Amino acid sequence: MQLAGKTAIVTGAARGLGRACAVAFAREGADLVLLDLCADLPGVPYPLGGPGQLAHTADLCRGHGAAVLVRQADVRDLGALRHAVDDAHGRFGRIDVLLNNAGIAAPSGKPVDEIDEDEWQLMIDVDLSGAWRATKAVGKIMTAQRAGSIINVASTAGQVGYRNFAGYVAAKHGVIGLTRATALDFAPMRVRANALCPGSVRDDPAVEGRMLSEIARSLQVPVAEHEEAFVQSQPMNALIEPDDVASAAVWLASDGSRQVTGSVITVDGGFTTR
Repeated sequence: MQLAGKTAIVTGAARGLGRACAVAFAREGADLVLLDLCADLPGVPYPLGGPGQLAHTADLCRGHGAAVLVRQADVRDLGALRHAVDDAHGRFGRIDVLLNNAGIAAPSGKPVDEIDEDEWQLMIDVDLSGAWRATKAVGKIMTAQRAGSIINVASTAGQVGYRNFAGYVAAKHGVIGLTRATALDFAPMRVRANALCPGSVRDDPAVEGRMLSEIARSLQVPVAEHEEAFVQSQPMNALIEPDDVASAAVWLASDGSRQVTGSVITVDGGFTTR
């Protein structure tokens, strides 16, 4: 029970890595605050997580004994995030962990000069500025209690470039920069910030993930062949499992990593070492 007595906020909790990490946190003893937009976004060419999926994540966490607070919130809306954080603090009395997981993989799939300005802005607003807003919303609480762990879900796209994904790559590189700056700003108050960079994560039906298939679609890789195509670029000849990423998130959230801040933890089977 590495997280017993802790309260964790997870954004983008309806499905995918958000669900995997939330359930792992609950399994390790944390209480959960689950946030998700629970609606589709104009400009994103695939359906996002819905209210039923967020409710299912909550049920899975409660199954491990966690107390759970559920709120629909858009990471593009600072006021909504502050309201959710205030509700969480009022109920649990403290906030120990923030997992900035909410993100989109598209609009993507075109050269940098063909990206529309609204497509660029949407990607940055969700994937980068969303993490900053949530950090801003919890900052005063964590610094006042002089404890906290902020975990920003970046990507291998935050470390290397990908053709036809300039907006996503720029946003995830920015997330790593935000992480390092936050770590220095908050270090005197014993609040930590680290970036978690998953590689190609399998779309496990148990968490209803679809990020990898959407990236494949943007690259015009047939859905029936996309896992094999991604495995070919993996040094360990296997896709990353959601639980692999969740296990790293648990460690970053726990006191076992109390001297780790400003770090970039890569869970990619060796992809970025090539």
